[in-house]
Amino acid sequence: PHSLASVANECLENTYALLAKEAPCQQLEDYGEEFGDEDDDHDAFMTSVCDLVGSFGRVMGHHFVQYLPKFLPPICEYAKSSRPPSDRSMAVGCLGELAQELGAGISEYWSNVFYPAAIAGLADSDYSVRRNAAFCIGVSCEGLGESVTSQYGTMLQAMSPLFGIDVNDGDTAAACVDNASAAVARMITTSPSNVPLAQVLPVVLKALPLKNDMTENETVYNCLFGLLEKNQPDLIANKLELSRVFAEAASEASNVDDDLKEKLKLALQSLH
Repeated sequence: PHSLASVANECLENTYALLAKEAPCQQLEDYGEEFGDEDDDHDAFMTSVCDLVGSFGRVMGHHFVQYLPKFLPPICEYAKSSRPPSDRSMAVGCLGELAQELGAGISEYWSNVFYPAAIAGLADSDYSVRRNAAFCIGVSCEGLGESVTSQYGTMLQAMSPLFGIDVNDGDTAAACVDNASAAVARMITTSPSNVPLAQVLPVVLKALPLKNDMTENETVYNCLFGLLEKNQPDLIANKLELSRVFAEAASEASNVDDDLKEKLKLALQSLH
């Protein structure tokens, strides 16, 4: 953050201008013709701009919270249902990154920005939007803690259809289910008493091991390890399914990293 200090304002202003389409290069008459909203170059460029916003959140941490009132409106413009799927996915993905990096810093904007955008995203027709919405829900719950547990029921209900997606529909479909599983795992880890584990665990276990988004393995399996250590009754009631998941995830053909595989093998032994 300190190395950025001397140029931070200029970087932030220029990034905002690009996001809001107010940069000088975007004022040219032929900009709209050359880079339409559904143009591949537009997609790549604006995705990079949104990635930069997420990077500011990561580098500046809570110092970036003061800039949210400025950056959130143009981001949300891209999340509108009238925008192309690539824009909606980009915007919801950006919100998820900010939620992950800023944690409780988004609390003031949860009810009127992050929550409605994520809930709408979960019902989107596009798989990429839905997976990013699930990620946003999960990291928001993780960062905001007990303050959002009253909305767990609505969020779980909104995520439920993602577990019915056919993972054979392609990588993005599989990633949808993976991100939904990880989101539920984050909710359980954050506040297990506010998740109806008897109903939720069988659904999540059926969706495991993860098929596409291997970055969420730690999140999902650490959640299950935590429940197992406490001999959580609803998890123990699903011991056979849990054994299947651990065995498949720890197998040689699995894409789980080696350290986690060792933990899975130890956990599997404790089940027998």
